[in-house]
Amino acid sequence: MFHHQFENNSVSCGIQVSIPIIGLKKVKQNRTTREEIVGKVRNASKTWGFFQVLNHGIPMNVMEEMKDGARRFFEQDVESKSRFFSRDYTKRVVYNLNFDLYSSPAAKWRDTVVCSMAPDPPKPEELPAVFRDIMLEYSKQVMNLGYLLFELLSEALGLNPDYLKDIDCAKGLVMLSHYYPICPQPELTLDSSKHADNGFLTILLQDNVGGLQVLHQNQWINVLPTPGALVINIGDLLQLISNDRFTSVDHRVVTNSVSPRVSMASFFTTALVPDTRLYGPIKELLSQNNPPKYKETTVKDFITYFNSKGLSGTSPLPYFKLSKPSHGDK
Repeated sequence: MFHHQFENNSVSCGIQVSIPIIGLKKVKQNRTTREEIVGKVRNASKTWGFFQVLNHGIPMNVMEEMKDGARRFFEQDVESKSRFFSRDYTKRVVYNLNFDLYSSPAAKWRDTVVCSMAPDPPKPEELPAVFRDIMLEYSKQVMNLGYLLFELLSEALGLNPDYLKDIDCAKGLVMLSHYYPICPQPELTLDSSKHADNGFLTILLQDNVGGLQVLHQNQWINVLPTPGALVINIGDLLQLISNDRFTSVDHRVVTNSVSPRVSMASFFTTALVPDTRLYGPIKELLSQNNPPKYKETTVKDFITYFNSKGLSGTSPLPYFKLSKPSHGDK
């Protein structure tokens, strides 16, 4: 059930390579500094699809308490967790083992709790008591960081700073906390199999155990935990609306036999929000030499197709590609 087939066409990286680390200090105070940061974000989003940020404004104590709160939830007794167990994602809080249990080739070695935090935050009493206060605080901080990142990404595309926010890329926030137990045979399974994220943007808080790997130039690169840093990655929908200027990249989490791992992934997506808005390549980015590569879709239709495949490593993006480039009236 937990056995995974490992890819033969990609290897672990044996050289010292790491995803970019970008400091955000003075990003709001200094125009020259901001332009430099925008350039780094543009390059990382195009070349890697992943980067880490420092000086992002979320206090270290808030991040540490969020990890501790998540750990408290998963390590409490089964009875306390069971009242949140469900596969109904219309609920504000859902605890389960594998969301794609019936569609993926193999199960993942992890537990997950899902909290829908925006646009309509849950009532405090709807959240588990063991992380209620810190979840509310951390989600507010992540929303603020998300607003800043979408400004920088907008500018990196040559658009006005509010563009991506104005088209609701920052409207929805779904937070997934994962708990990866110690695995007695880590060579046989994965904590999370190869996949790319389906939303607009993901902000990841990870502990110091490590295990996240990014596929870059056909090599699995370890994303080493950096004290105080958050991991940022481009989602499929942002690649779609940027018309491939930004890249959504495959990643996975490997198991270990030494220590359990905790992470908190914050997904900017409107997947759980009733919304009929159509998303396609941003018109301001298109030209005769850069025609649209994708057809328009709602977030709901995009996510439904993604979920039908599970975390199988199959990107949904080719399904939404136009059969041939569109040349306006031609």
